[in-house]
Amino acid sequence: MPRTCRHAGAERQRFLDVARDEMDLVTNNLAYTAIEGVLLTLRRRLAAEPALRFADILATVPQAIFATHWQPAAPSPGGNRDEETGEAQALRLHNNLTPGNCIEAKAIALRAIVRADEIDPVLAAFGPQAQALWHVDPGAFAPSIFPEPRVARACGGGRK
Repeated sequence: MPRTCRHAGAERQRFLDVARDEMDLVTNNLAYTAIEGVLLTLRRRLAAEPALRFADILATVPQAIFATHWQPAAPSPGGNRDEETGEAQALRLHNNLTPGNCIEAKAIALRAIVRADEIDPVLAAFGPQAQALWHVDPGAFAPSIFPEPRVARACGGGRK
């Protein structure tokens, strides 16, 4: 059984806990909305192939958030951190308390559940602008609590 299926609950909770704490939010619901906004903002900027590579390295719950209701289209141009943060904050505008550090907080939370040797090559392939946008000082996060690699990335098997 793939690690991401075996540890789905622990990965989900660790991801939400770290994101919530980094954004200084009080509930998992607020953290979820912020995470969803950031993931959808990223997804709009990726062509299908890089988006699928990114989805492959995600844990089950972030992968589901990233892929839900996806209708692949031509990627939107990348923006700077302020523009993309504003886009994430616009999701469910009247019910969204996403703070300005949402992109950094999500990057930190991802690194709490995804190994660096899995995420770094994927982010590097996005290009320098996206890589800079998603850069987090290594001192800002604890390493993944899941030390073994993901053999099959999704519960239904990974793409080769």
